[in-house]
Amino acid sequence: MSDPKPLRKGRSARKVARAAGPPLNPAPPGQPGGLYRPLPDADIQHIYAAALRLLADLGMGEVPDRLRTTLEAAGAQSLPNGRVSIPASLVEEAINQTPKTFPLHARDPARTIEVGGNTVHFGTGGAAVQTLDRETRRYRPSTLQDLHDFTRLQDTLTNVSWFTRCCIAGDMPDEWLLDINTAYALLRNTTKPVATAFTLAEHVAPIVHMFDIVAGGDGAFAKRPFVKAHISPVISPLRFGADAVDTVYACIDHNIPLSCITAAQAGATAPATLAGFLAQSLAETLASLVMVHAIKPGHPMVFSNWPLVIDLRTGAFAGGGGEIAVLNAASAQIINHLGLVSGVAASMTDAKALDAQYGAEKGITSLAAALAGGNLIYESSGMTAALLGASFEAFVLDDDMHAATYRILRGVEVSDDTLDLAGIHAAVLGEGHFLGGPATIAAMERDYVYPALADRETPKVWEDSGALTAWDRAARRVDNILATHHPTYIDDSADAAIRAAFDIRCP
Repeated sequence: MSDPKPLRKGRSARKVARAAGPPLNPAPPGQPGGLYRPLPDADIQHIYAAALRLLADLGMGEVPDRLRTTLEAAGAQSLPNGRVSIPASLVEEAINQTPKTFPLHARDPARTIEVGGNTVHFGTGGAAVQTLDRETRRYRPSTLQDLHDFTRLQDTLTNVSWFTRCCIAGDMPDEWLLDINTAYALLRNTTKPVATAFTLAEHVAPIVHMFDIVAGGDGAFAKRPFVKAHISPVISPLRFGADAVDTVYACIDHNIPLSCITAAQAGATAPATLAGFLAQSLAETLASLVMVHAIKPGHPMVFSNWPLVIDLRTGAFAGGGGEIAVLNAASAQIINHLGLVSGVAASMTDAKALDAQYGAEKGITSLAAALAGGNLIYESSGMTAALLGASFEAFVLDDDMHAATYRILRGVEVSDDTLDLAGIHAAVLGEGHFLGGPATIAAMERDYVYPALADRETPKVWEDSGALTAWDRAARRVDNILATHHPTYIDDSADAAIRAAFDIRCP
């Protein structure tokens, strides 16, 4: 028998190495989705045909004059009632000429992600007006300080691929200060791909000047845009919003990639029947696609069709449940069928506390969207209270959830090596277990994702450690990150130039 001492030393060394974290994430962002298909192909075609009929026969209402001219030049027609008919040929031209994949650039090139195809990425979104306070565990109005803290917190989370501002800084006195200080918070605290919103079109050019300062000079941002814009140019049912349309033109002028978001609500601004809802919301998002194509063919756009649901008993928005899960999964499936870059929404739990309802609703909705192949899954980190709230602790809990989802998407690799018949023979005829075997050690580091926060101890160990809840453990991790992670992603000269040009209210 061999000397056991080297074996113990080897185990100790491996234990130390594992405590430092795995060298590679066994299931990183960008895993393939698409195995969950709530709609047969024939139903997808039926819904798509219905959407085309809506756009051709009913058309779009409240079309601004500038957009009407642009659409007519591309092949749309004004109807006698003033609405604009969009023919199927123009829709299909837009689909064919829109990029099927494109990079979401990050200021740090290593953090750039390629979107489209069958890859799945979780990110953020939302416009929460309330934040779940870390000390009182009660909701209060969101502030600019919260936005800075949320941004630097998620900067450390490996399973969040991009960051969109998740809360509204309610302490900003006007829309201009809100927009510029939101953009500054993103630049200061992360180098991931980011997204923001522009309240008015006239805010776009000066904020792009801020981006140019950070990127290295006039016009530098447009060459490699590291911020995308979230815009909702269509108001359900089937009409355009003038201010948002103006913002689309301004963003395209500055080469800003777009997420054109349709956010109809079943039973309120769209049919309560799920099929009817999917047809109308698809038509509305196709109208946004045609608009972008008519302005600038080939401009990158995330086809962000986000089905939302209301509780038909009360009329309140419902962010969690089976209906919103299957609707967003079906939306992802339809968009991917068309070959476009898909954006859907998930994890919009109705829960106010980080409790069982929170976990169940987030897990169900985010997993369904990922399995269906949503390329970009928005709202999936940190959001609570049906998008009214955002939570620091939720961000780190959701990061663990995303890790598990990516592991599910990775699936099972089957080969002679992974079947390990020789290892089975050796264990059965030898020591009777697989602990410490070379295949086990290799699989431990290659195939298993170990959660940072989930408790896997015995009840006794859990009790002796303080009987902490997931919320408690998440709070401790948030405290540690915010106490230690203070990035300075804007150099001093650029920061001085920005502060000379803008009223920066940095906490």
